Amino acid sequence: MALNDTISQTVTGLGYELVDIERTSGGLLRVTIDMPYVVGSEQFINAEDCEKVTRQLQFVLEVEGAAYSRLEVSSPGIDRPLRTEQDFERFTGEIVDIMLKAPIGVAASAGSLISANRKKFRGTLERTDAAWQLVWTEEPAVKPGQKVSKNRVPPPLQALGFSLDEIAQARLAPVVDFKGRRPKSAPAVDKQIEK
Repeated sequence: MALNDTISQTVTGLGYELVDIERTSGGLLRVTIDMPYVVGSEQFINAEDCEKVTRQLQFVLEVEGAAYSRLEVSSPGIDRPLRTEQDFERFTGEIVDIMLKAPIGVAASAGSLISANRKKFRGTLERTDAAWQLVWTEEPAVKPGQKVSKNRVPPPLQALGFSLDEIAQARLAPVVDFKGRRPKSAPAVDKQIEK
């Protein structure tokens, strides 16, 4: 049995979701796990979960005779990679960073402010009938203490439609909010979308 299949079966057998397996030339075997997605429930990986999976993987990999020098089991972190259709479904409405395999091209950028050579985007992930789209605004972030006029006209929203085949890399945007609330920019974007 292949190493990836062994790890996948072990992790899912313990009730976790396998996010990624990475092997380095130095012999490090890095396994990233997450809690399975349940609608309406937000569960996080903790140190005990990683320890439990590490112990089981060490045993299984020893039985299989897998060659590695160090095993590292961790959570995906705040910049979790999105790889499968289920990942995109799970994080619909969140702010994500995507990198396309190829620039969007002249035809896609015609009539918009987007550069034809652009490959990296950050915005709110949305599902459309045909595929996926990323919605964002080019408005610069408001600096702390900066006053914003109530009469200011917000810049227009921009959208980029894409399929999963066009994505080279996608991750949750690492938005840190120490007050336990959503970032102030996210609701403003949502309000503009509803209009």
